[in-house]
Amino acid sequence: MRRFFKTIAVAGSIAFATTSGAMAQDKPEILTSVPGLTFPFFVHMMNAMKAAVEETGGTPIESDGQVSSPKQTADVEAAIARGVKGIIISPNEVDAMAPALTQAVEAGIPVVTVDRRVASVEGILAHVGADNVKGGEAQANLIVSLFPDGATIINLQGQPGASPAIDRNKGVHNVLDGMADKYKIVFEQTAGFDRSKGLSVTEAALAGMDTPPQVIVAANDDMALGAMEAVKARGLSGIVIIGFDALPEALAQVRDGGLTATIEQFPGQQSATGVKILMDFIKDGTKPAEQLVLLTPVAITKENLAMGERMGEVK
Repeated sequence: MRRFFKTIAVAGSIAFATTSGAMAQDKPEILTSVPGLTFPFFVHMMNAMKAAVEETGGTPIESDGQVSSPKQTADVEAAIARGVKGIIISPNEVDAMAPALTQAVEAGIPVVTVDRRVASVEGILAHVGADNVKGGEAQANLIVSLFPDGATIINLQGQPGASPAIDRNKGVHNVLDGMADKYKIVFEQTAGFDRSKGLSVTEAALAGMDTPPQVIVAANDDMALGAMEAVKARGLSGIVIIGFDALPEALAQVRDGGLTATIEQFPGQQSATGVKILMDFIKDGTKPAEQLVLLTPVAITKENLAMGERMGEVK
């Protein structure tokens, strides 16, 4: 009887257990890895990766990085030792994951990065992501359009060292810094892409202000949703809150008025595109026409909710 392999996530590495069943021997095993499955964004990305691998004739091996670069590194190293045919990964931290991805490239394993680019590693087959600078600019341009006479702003930044956090913050500043006389960032701090930190950081910011800000802009939806709870707890109203990622919960809050907007970066499309590039190369050596594929994020408001990639999941 033929056997197939199933992955089991364990602390520090991924392990492989055998289970009876049929598996075509020509199905290449592909490591699918994300920074952490505690984040709804990465759960959606992982599901899209695995579905795309299966649809293109591969066998996905799931890696939950658990928001730990050593854990994600160990998973990559275990996959290299196993002899996977390809790796599609959203790195937890781009610098910290560079050595493991270099090992994969040197082992002759094609690597495609999604969402977070590791530009320092030569030989990566392709990167597919959103243009996060443009995403941050979309947030700031929305602020300008809503407040043409100027505004006071709290800026909740993302996880230090993560390229989306760096780029989204850059995009916000690209637009607003040139009009600093009108658009004043009165508080700016990382909340680590985390909802509870978004809540606590916003609470601390609001407690130290005599006048509430007109806008809270956050580098992801979890922080925006945490900020929304902090605003509600203080009985404040009229503060524009703008998130990023277009999670189903955020889309529902945009619909219902809790959030003003979120930024759609099409993570499912990123994942499917990355898998296609990887599988085309594995099957017949086809290299992508472009090594850097960037989708343009879109601001989602009540007026264009239908553009949300995950609107079908909104209750």
